[in-house]
Order: sequence, then structure tokens, then C-alpha cells
Amino acid sequence: MALRITTLSENAVAHGDLLGEWGLSILVEADDATVLLDAGASISAAFNTVNLEIDPVKIDKIVLSHGHSDHTGGLRDLLKKRNKEEIEIIAHPDVWAPKYSRRKDKPERFIGIPFQRLELEYLGARFNLTSQPVHITGSIMTTGEVPAVTDFEQVESYLYVKTDSGWQPDKLLDDQALIVKTDAGLVVILGCAHRGAVNTLYHARKLTGVEKIHMVVGGCHLMDASEERVWQTIAAFRELGVEKVSVSHCTGMSPIATMAHEFGDNFIFNNAGTVIEID
Repeated sequence: MALRITTLSENAVAHGDLLGEWGLSILVEADDATVLLDAGASISAAFNTVNLEIDPVKIDKIVLSHGHSDHTGGLRDLLKKRNKEEIEIIAHPDVWAPKYSRRKDKPERFIGIPFQRLELEYLGARFNLTSQPVHITGSIMTTGEVPAVTDFEQVESYLYVKTDSGWQPDKLLDDQALIVKTDAGLVVILGCAHRGAVNTLYHARKLTGVEKIHMVVGGCHLMDASEERVWQTIAAFRELGVEKVSVSHCTGMSPIATMAHEFGDNFIFNNAGTVIEID
């Protein structure tokens, strides 16, 4: 099975005719299906389809890794490019929760989906909200909710949900990833991995029954992590037999540099415009 992964939007760009912004959007093509994981923060994903020669109308499904604005803010522009043609958007029910960042000595900031659901539905979105894994094709599936099994991965303490009874820590139950089964092994494509990149890999193996993990792509959310946690993550990747790593976005520059050094030629810098092909 041939797999093609194209990063539509990321913090930086692979070449100069693309837009970069803090966020992530990754296009997956396999099994004659085209699946988009996330939509970036605003205009970049839709803008970059032009220079990357990608027709948004040909996207079959959209998966939202979680409900933060840097992964959902580009939905409106992408849907507009589809001229109101209906498309299924697979996400966890908590994706619509009122999500906030509440960092010490900083004002609280809304970081949830920056649109009303009705507006997106008017533009063609048809939401499939489920906490369970979804089999999209014979080779592509979502993880659904990711169990917390490691002792070193935790959801960031500054993330909250605003409820009628007050502020509640956001457990990010909506955090999920894409799994693609290839002849080389599993390719796991992370959004932000708020529930833990290693937790996600364990879950992917359990769901599929496939032990071999060929590649990890996307965001690991290690930008605020301790050096110890970064090294624990690398050690776990090695223990799990991860062959190639192509992480970016919220992984953080320092952890990315460390992983690039540790994995050497098996590390792929992944920015907007990066294309990865696996036969």
C-alpha cells in the first residue's frame, strides 16, 4: 500500500511560496482515500493547497485531533474552498468544549474552536462525534480516546474548560491521532498528543494488533516538558521500536533538535510543504 503524507500547515515552511503559522494540518493519502488531520490555525492550510496543487474538494474526510484553535481555525476557509460540498468531520464530543489557557500571571485566553457549529454545518461540515476509534478505510483509522498508562506523561496544568459550575482542568479526552497500517509497520500521525505521544503509540499497537511502529509524525507537545520527560519519550520510542521520527509544531524546538540528533538520518524535519512517501 502506498502512503503519501503532505503537511499543509505548520509553524514553519519547507519552501518560500507557502505560509507558516502556529498550528498543524496534515493530509494523508492511502487506499484511494484522502483524509485531512486538522486544519491549521487560520488561512495557511487553505492558502497552501494552491501551491501544493491539492484540491480541497477531493478531501474525503476530515479528522480533528482535538478542539484547540491552532488545529481547527482553518476549517472555515477550507470548507469555503469546497463550495459547500458536504464532508464528514470525525471528532470527539468534547471537541466543542469551551477550552481556555490559564497560565500564571497571564490573562485567561479562549483557545477552543473559533466558530459556531451551525456556521461550519452551513458550509458543508457534517460532524461525526464519537469517543470510539473510527475505521476510515482498511488501513486508516482514528485512535479515539487515548488511555493514560505511562507515569511521565500528563496533560498540561494550564489547560481548562469553562463549565456552569466553574473552571475544570481539561483532561483533553478529545485528543486523538490517526493510525495508518502499512507494509513497513504502523505510521502514527499525532495532532498535539496532549494525552501523551507514548500513550498514543501504546494505544495504536493495542487497537491494531500490530507491534511494529514504522514512523511517528506530528506534534508531541514537549515544548513545556522537562528535559527528563523528553529523554523518557525518546527512550520509549526506542523501546517501542520506532524506526523514523518526523515531529514538529508543539514538540518544541529544543526537543526537536534533540530527537533529530538522536535519530540521525531517521529523523525528517517536517514543515508546511514536507511530503513523506512510503511504498
